[in-house]
Amino acid sequence: MQHDLAETRRVLETQEIDVVRLIFTDVLGITRSKDLLVSQLERSAAHGPAFCTGTWVTTTRGGVLDAGIGSFGDGLPDMVAKLDTDTIRHIPWLPGVAYAIADIDNPDGSRSEIAPRAILRTVLDEYDALGLVPICGPELEFYFAQKGADGWERILNKTGQVYTTGTQVDPDGHYLHLLRMLDQLNIGAFAGNHEFCPSQYEINLWHSEAMDAADRTFLFKSAIKDVCASRGILGTFLGKPWNDEGGSGFHLHFSIVDGNGKNLMGTPEGELSEMALQMIAGVIDHAPAIAAFSNPTVNAYKRLGPDTLAPYRSNWGYDNRSTMVRIPPERGQGTRLELRIGDGTANPYIIIAVVLAAALDGIKRGLTPPPAAEGWAYEDEARPVLPMSLKEALDALDADSGLRDHLGHWFVDTFTTLKRDEVERYEADVDDPDTRDTTQWEIDEYLEDY
Repeated sequence: MQHDLAETRRVLETQEIDVVRLIFTDVLGITRSKDLLVSQLERSAAHGPAFCTGTWVTTTRGGVLDAGIGSFGDGLPDMVAKLDTDTIRHIPWLPGVAYAIADIDNPDGSRSEIAPRAILRTVLDEYDALGLVPICGPELEFYFAQKGADGWERILNKTGQVYTTGTQVDPDGHYLHLLRMLDQLNIGAFAGNHEFCPSQYEINLWHSEAMDAADRTFLFKSAIKDVCASRGILGTFLGKPWNDEGGSGFHLHFSIVDGNGKNLMGTPEGELSEMALQMIAGVIDHAPAIAAFSNPTVNAYKRLGPDTLAPYRSNWGYDNRSTMVRIPPERGQGTRLELRIGDGTANPYIIIAVVLAAALDGIKRGLTPPPAAEGWAYEDEARPVLPMSLKEALDALDADSGLRDHLGHWFVDTFTTLKRDEVERYEADVDDPDTRDTTQWEIDEYLEDY
């Protein structure tokens, strides 16, 4: 929602905020931004500011590819950032500065065909037309790293510290400081702990309506990168940065409520509703293509595989952490689905948009899911193996015309062009591209940006 910019300026000035950091995520999920002086807000934010559309096709190495709307063939025109005043949040570690999220529009004011926030908004419009409201709850893991003699290394190396807090897993106070900063940022952080692997942490966020959940997840990831950098360390969401330890996931809990907030995922008897089963079926049906967005890097597939506690097959099950879609045990208002395939590098707007688009397709087509997996589902050969490389996932996405139609071909083409470029550069630079080990190429390509 947009508010009067003059009033916004006056409020910010009374709160001693003199800079608004206008941020948005590019297709890759990397934060892009511009600092606006609050004293000039009415002029700078009234019809902009503008960014070059080449932002959409800029790689992590700084190359600019020729693809999509507004690329070289169009002369690299402008796109316009529209400040969403409802998203303004003071940055507690930067006194006088506030975050604000931008919608990216075309110069004529129409919705962008490529901007991730716009893609999610379009999917949510389809739900709104049916009187349905998606609710999402993100769970993300990340690592702390520091510069060593041979490059980035984990801050801690002691194993066996899962679900632990205190000085033994946070000797320099980085995690505790981060938790306090996220609380003051007011993005719904409520708890956290050291995770399974050494120097790996998780901070939990409350669930909310899908766009708000995506915005808060975007702010969460941006804040962690920034706070860590301010303390001279690295916070990274890269899926598999270390060969001797496990990966970092992005688990997404999601459900549907009606206009009155009533959960529509269950029955009075405690079973899953027909709608919930249709949603599961849609996600399973599109699972290979979903992988391209939920696991959007070469590195992401080093985290997946049998016996990893990350998904391996396109399956689902009741409270079963070896499946792609897990049904947590809560019922009533807590009935929901959990997508477990996601990698920490996934763009929050896109993973939510893609999962909700697939679920909606299941509802509209009245799909029926396969039987629920039981036991250690990695061994259940009744269900196909998920893509085990970014290249396989991109091939599956190219073959999934239904998901492409939901997301729009301009966005999908831009995404696949960027990702095919990554695959080609990886295969050209790595001696054994089929290795399951994380390579130095992946560290150089992804670690600091994600």
